[in-house]
Amino acid sequence: MRLQNNPQLDKIRALLAKAENPAATPAESEAFFAKAAELMAKYGIERAMLADSDPNADRPGDRVIVVEGTYANDRVYLLGYIADALNCHGIVKDKSRGRSEIHLFGYESDLDRVEMLFTSLLLQMFNGMRQGRPAPGESTITYRKSWIAGFILAVDKRLREIEARARQEAPATASGRSAELVIADRKAVVMARFNAAYPNARSNGRKSRRRGTGYAAGQEAGRRADLGQTRVGGRRALAA
Repeated sequence: MRLQNNPQLDKIRALLAKAENPAATPAESEAFFAKAAELMAKYGIERAMLADSDPNADRPGDRVIVVEGTYANDRVYLLGYIADALNCHGIVKDKSRGRSEIHLFGYESDLDRVEMLFTSLLLQMFNGMRQGRPAPGESTITYRKSWIAGFILAVDKRLREIEARARQEAPATASGRSAELVIADRKAVVMARFNAAYPNARSNGRKSRRRGTGYAAGQEAGRRADLGQTRVGGRRALAA
């Protein structure tokens, strides 16, 4: 992970660590995570607006993230949804038994945010999944897969709300450009770089919805992760 040394990022990391602490109560974890996500969204917007007048402040880039372990496909889906919500785009570059290399494209500040959030949400997702219990006669794997699907989609919805709110609240650039226009231009640059690298990539669409009684419980857990202030104040492209 190649994250910048930055006081804002350090503060976000500290809040995420508190949110992930098993000793924290659910309410404490929710509050810590909500604040971290709010700061993360503001950081992303600030960097984008600064780079609009000074391109060297935040440049487009790419990086490969290795995803491996149990529930490998679900890990990849989580990363894909996070990346898409944070203005990045990726592809499964290489896949073998339980291991995938994800090639992400985005601006450096957004790639940093994706990595930080993926690491934290992955831990929350698996901790929460293991606490649930399937219905009588339902297999554990069916329950857990549906729980994960509910969690991912709830997190995706919350992330998009936070990012939209941060754009709406951001002041215009010195030239009068809104955050919406700045982010739209950045997305176009990211997609152009992605398409140049993978001209034959195909999107695999949204496939996180699964049947099983864990779906609603997973959604509720995703809402408790509450990523904003609404509650607390060829190859297949990696598409959410």
